[in-house]
This record gives sequence, C-alpha cells and structure tokens, in this order.
Amino acid sequence: MTRRLLIVEDDPGLQSQMRWCFSEDLEVTVASDREAAIAALRRTEPDVVTLDLGLPPDPGGATEGFALLEEILRLSPTTKVIVVTGREDKENAVRAIGMGASDFYQKPLDADILTFVVNRALRLAELERENQDLTQLGNGTNIKGIIAASPQMVTLCRTLEKVAPTDITTLITGETGTGKEVLARALHDLSPRANQVFAAINCAAIPENLLESELFGFEKGSFTGATQTKKGKIESANGGTLFLDEIGDMPMSLQAKLLRFLQERSVDRVGSIKPILVDVRVVCATHQNVAQLIANGEFREDLYYRISEITLDVPAVRERDGDALVIAQSLLKSLGKQMDRQNLTFADDAVNAINSYSWPGNVREMINKVKRATIMADGKRITSEDLALPACEQPEVSHLNLRQVREQAESKAIIQALKTSGYNMTQASRLLGVTRPTLYNLTDKYKIDTAAAASEV
Repeated sequence: MTRRLLIVEDDPGLQSQMRWCFSEDLEVTVASDREAAIAALRRTEPDVVTLDLGLPPDPGGATEGFALLEEILRLSPTTKVIVVTGREDKENAVRAIGMGASDFYQKPLDADILTFVVNRALRLAELERENQDLTQLGNGTNIKGIIAASPQMVTLCRTLEKVAPTDITTLITGETGTGKEVLARALHDLSPRANQVFAAINCAAIPENLLESELFGFEKGSFTGATQTKKGKIESANGGTLFLDEIGDMPMSLQAKLLRFLQERSVDRVGSIKPILVDVRVVCATHQNVAQLIANGEFREDLYYRISEITLDVPAVRERDGDALVIAQSLLKSLGKQMDRQNLTFADDAVNAINSYSWPGNVREMINKVKRATIMADGKRITSEDLALPACEQPEVSHLNLRQVREQAESKAIIQALKTSGYNMTQASRLLGVTRPTLYNLTDKYKIDTAAAASEV
C-alpha cells in the first residue's frame, strides 16, 4: 500500500526542503493554506500530516493552524498529525498534543530528525491499520458465535446490540440452520440478565400433550403420573431469558395460554388455581412464514403481535455477500484444531465451489461439509470433492475493469455533489475536495453538462 504524506507549509522554500527529505516510495502532497489542505486531505487521504501552525491569514499566530488541526482530526481521526512549531513555542506544541496531534517537530529544519519523526508516525499508522484489519478478520462482529463480514449480517448484529439491553419480546425469523438460537443466546449474553438462566425449549420437538406441562409446570396429582410438583420452563427461567424455538409449531390450544402469560407475566401450573408471577425476557424463533400461518388459521394474530415487538430476520447464507467463505474458513480453523489437522487450506476449486453453492442447509450444512472435508482430505489442500460439492469454473471477472469502476465512481460522486450544492461549482468542488479547475476538467471528461443540468433545477 502506498504511504502518503501531506505537508502543510506556507513557505515555498521550506516546502521544497521538506519534500526532498523523503524517499520516492512516499507519496508527498503539499498545501500552503487551510482550504488547500482540506482539499488535499479529502483527495489523497494521507497517513501522516505535518502541520505548520502559522498559516495565512494568521502567519504570525496559531489560530488558523489550530482550526485546521481540529478539522483534520474531525474529518480523518486515524490520520497522524505532526505539528511544526518554532523553537520557543512549546506551549502551542503541548496544546496541539492535547487536542489530538500525535507528535510535534520544532524548527529550524533538520532533515534527519524530520524524517525520523515522520517515519515513526507512518509506522504507527501502519500498525493501527494492521490491528484493525486483524480485528475485522476475526468475524466482522463483536458477538460471540457469529461469524460474518457481510453488510447484511453486520447490520443485523448492530440491531441486536441495541435490542439486547432491553426486555422487549423478540422474534427471530430465518431458514433452518441460519443460527437463530445463537442470536437468541447473544441477546441473553448482552443483556443485564446475562448471569441468570437461559432456558430453551423446542416447541416442535415435544408432543402436544406434554408441551403444556413442560412450559407451565404441574402440581402433584394433577394427572396420572404427576407424583410431585414440577416447575415449568417459564418458571425455571425466572430472572433470566426464555427461548421458545420453532414457536410457529406451537399448537393452537396452547397459544391462548401463552398469550395470557405474555400479558400478565404470570403462569398457572397444570392443576393449580394460584397464578405465579415471573420476571422473564421472552425470545422466540421460527423458520416458518408467520403471516402465512395466520392466513391459514394456524397461528393467532394477537399472539404474533405480542412476540414480535422487535423482529430480527436472519438472512440465508446465500444472501450474505461473501460470508460463505468467511464462515467456511473459520470452521476449517476450529475443526482442524479439534482433529489435529491444523495445516489444512482450501484449494481454488473448493473456494469457487463454496462461493457458488446455494447452501440450502445454511451454516448447519456447512459445518457437516467442512467436517467431512477435514477427515477426507489426503494432503494439505481441501478440494471441492472433499467437500462433496459440485465443482465449478473460475468465475468470470473480465468485466471488473479497475479504471472503469473508478471512472463510474468519480462520475457518480461528481453528479451527487453538483445536485447537493445546487450546481454551484465552487461548493461542489469543496465537497469533493478538489479545485474548481479540476472539477471543470472532470465534468468535461465525463461529459456532465452542468449548464443544462443547472437549468433544470
């Protein structure tokens, strides 16, 4: 990656001296005032800025320099700013460090010292960037058990983080194998109830005649075989979180009783007439289309509105941009460690197969495929055959021309800036961080008729 330095200095002689202090592998840009510096900051996104505090229209003071420092830190918080001060101007140097500058350098110019200070700042910026990249490679989220980097899942996780601290009843929808229970546990773990019970029950796995007693409990002697009183799942989760998985399969006969519990926050054990108050957060999940169940008369509409105060819709793996390979690589790492095959990697045909497969079983299916491949791989490279996935050709990428992509992005940004500024070229150039002549050249290059467009406004 190209390293970039922005020198903000109003003295042309010092500009030249400072520019020649650095090697050719460093891209150097020079600005002599605040407006030019902000334009260069936006255009080049430098890693490091050297900032002379004495800038016009206050070359003898520091007001303009401090104003520019504040604006740089606001626009680009990760950029390292080295403040350049006079020999007797330590007070301003200390103030600049307090505002967020990373270092300072005192005049007169010494090429060796200046190079050392700038290289140190460049290295710090590089380390911070590497650390950020490594953090993002972890799983793209801060939620335990969620491996994702796609915009769809990152947005979902941000929503979950906002919902978790509340006691709002939450419905999680999504296909089988997408990780709905993992999200339910995350809601619990990120809530004030994290140290309390997380009680889960699968409404589809328990026979209808037993589900009521499992949920609400029963009194001794309430039915044949009830030799002792037993708490239900709801009562056992008191103070914690109750997770009702596959709630779409709950029998209609129990839905009315569940609705009453959600309204009253009390349970009636089977065979009891004394209600028991409970404090529990309820999270539900289903892979079914609840709206269709309601239309078919298989699910109560009033219960649906009770359980879906907030709905989290989990996208399928095939709908998550780039997540399939991220998840597969994470699974390979953990499963390889478990099976003492830690040097395994995916071959190119396996990568193509993972990215092309529709994953109807989602993450649950992927776990099985990767586990099989970890066992079946002969060498250190897992193939599509090891994964039991159909092989596919390398995807066509000839249309990904970098120059065309860049030109399309520039053209779109220029049009947006012109519309935002009411086709005022001066304002649009400031928004884009370029000079007016440059903007005119770009509008000519992309054949953007500013005069015709302005007449339409």
